[in-house]
Amino acid sequence: MTALEERPLSAGDSGYRRIRSDIIFGVLTPSGRLKLDAMKEDYGVSISTLREILNRLASEGFVVAEGQRGFEVAPVSIQNLRELADLRILLEHHAMAESFRAGDVEWEGRVVSAHHKLAATERTLLAEGDDPELRKRYDGEFHQALISSCGSRELMHAHSVVFDKYFRYALRYRGAETINQHKALLECALKRDIKRARTVLTDHINGCVAHALSAWKVS
Repeated sequence: MTALEERPLSAGDSGYRRIRSDIIFGVLTPSGRLKLDAMKEDYGVSISTLREILNRLASEGFVVAEGQRGFEVAPVSIQNLRELADLRILLEHHAMAESFRAGDVEWEGRVVSAHHKLAATERTLLAEGDDPELRKRYDGEFHQALISSCGSRELMHAHSVVFDKYFRYALRYRGAETINQHKALLECALKRDIKRARTVLTDHINGCVAHALSAWKVS
């Protein structure tokens, strides 16, 4: 195996990624019981490996461990959405400020490249319909690129986990408004305009919250 080749995922890592993704995208429903016997067949892992995966997801807040009763998917609520939005704003404001200050030409290249892929994806979504998994991938990559020169892996990891938990509520696409806000964040990054970037990001996240709550009331 060459250095450029990716090592194959273990059954445990593959199962972890699949279950985590299924929670984020609602395949495994909020507050739903996680029945190990059925999951063993669905995800192709042993009961002991499943327990390890679910305990790991419980430590990240995607699963609730109910003692002897087993495991449940973490519930969703308006309060939780607002808490995640506030936490994301707090983390991302700080991380962007540090990243804008320290970012060099390599960082600018990462941000421009990530936005290019996101913008192309968003144009496709507008024309052909939404694909939440594709949207999340490039949306997440762009926001991670913006903070990638913050100098703290722990901060980037914390942001990534909060982003994924927040995305459980962002499954309906907002369209043009989101596109314009992402473009504005790119412009702010290239100009190192952290003051405007914080305003745009706050509007971006709060707009997503309002959109999610509106969809929640309709459904």
